Amino acid sequence: MKRTRIALLLVVPVFAGMVLAQRLPAVASSAPQAQPAQPPPTIASMLDRQISMIEKQITEAAEAMPEDKFNFSPESLKIPGDDYKGVRTFALQVKHVAASNYALWSPLTGDKCPEDYLGGNGPKNLKSKAEILKFLNDSFALGHKAAATLTVENMLQNPEQWKWSRLHLATFAVEHAFNHYGQMVEYLRMNGIVPPASRAKSD
Repeated sequence: MKRTRIALLLVVPVFAGMVLAQRLPAVASSAPQAQPAQPPPTIASMLDRQISMIEKQITEAAEAMPEDKFNFSPESLKIPGDDYKGVRTFALQVKHVAASNYALWSPLTGDKCPEDYLGGNGPKNLKSKAEILKFLNDSFALGHKAAATLTVENMLQNPEQWKWSRLHLATFAVEHAFNHYGQMVEYLRMNGIVPPASRAKSD
């Protein structure tokens, strides 16, 4: 009887080890796989993210305004005591952002900024909502191209014929766009339109 007990005491741990060994591969295979390491952030990637943020907000705001309201200006509301005389229409706000993007980012990429993009309001021949949105989208595409040129070594250098550094031009374009996004938001709300960025997820 004692021998039987001793034998059992020896067999049970071995059997348990065999079972555990068989189960270990299954447990290991169910463990979450390690995610590949993300590349460290760079000046270019950080700026590109900022451009993407304002690009999304401005583009969605521009798309939200109906085409028949694209020439809306607060001046038309004739609010007592207002001072909206001569302010840009919604369309001109969008075109101004796009034209400024080209003016500020083209020195970084080496692209020539067309003469009719200068002067603040962009080409006069762009009238329809579709034309203006394409102008806007193309300007942000240039922004991503400009961001990709920035490095730690060149970001403080001044492009030819500019007194501002490459980094200043790149970031000022983003800052400028955010400024006009705020104005576009007001134009939308004056027409009873909630800006897409302010809508609930369920809307």
